[in-house]
Amino acid sequence: MSEIVGGRVKLRLRGFSRSLPYSLLRAREAVMNRFRPALRLFNITEQQWRVLRVLSSVEAMEVTALAEATCLLAPSLSRILNDMEERGLVQRSAVPEDLRRTLVSITPKGWTLIDAVMPYSDGIYAEIRSVVGDDRIEEIQTQLRYLVEQLEKLPPIVYDEDELSPEISQLSSGQQRGRPKNPSGD
Repeated sequence: MSEIVGGRVKLRLRGFSRSLPYSLLRAREAVMNRFRPALRLFNITEQQWRVLRVLSSVEAMEVTALAEATCLLAPSLSRILNDMEERGLVQRSAVPEDLRRTLVSITPKGWTLIDAVMPYSDGIYAEIRSVVGDDRIEEIQTQLRYLVEQLEKLPPIVYDEDELSPEISQLSSGQQRGRPKNPSGD
């Protein structure tokens, strides 16, 4: 609930601009805003570039591992890979010992694209390093790795809808919005 104090609404929530998710999102957007013009120049999406960047460090990778490494949901990655395969940037092949599993690798055309984008990417990184500083960037990356490691140690959060009052339950009922619920809590 909120209350009116001095003609202004005072919320019980902490200021949004001070929330960790918002700060992380703003930082991501500030960084990606530097890269987006180069990606647009080469008609490649952020997610496609992420896939190429991850695959560039291995000979091939299973789709499930690629989804995890790129922080993409499997259905989204499937659509991205379909587009990239149509463009000739990646190829998929079955794992010989288990035909249910699929490997993804970069094609020669994909490597040509990576080679074309890299000077732009390197220049953007150099610009960021020049204004932020190498030491600070390393410290930020260290702190972010620490944050991820600590949060991954925590058990999953699982809420039971039966905990909600009938009034609140009614507010949250209806057609599912956003990502589907994961009943296992994963």
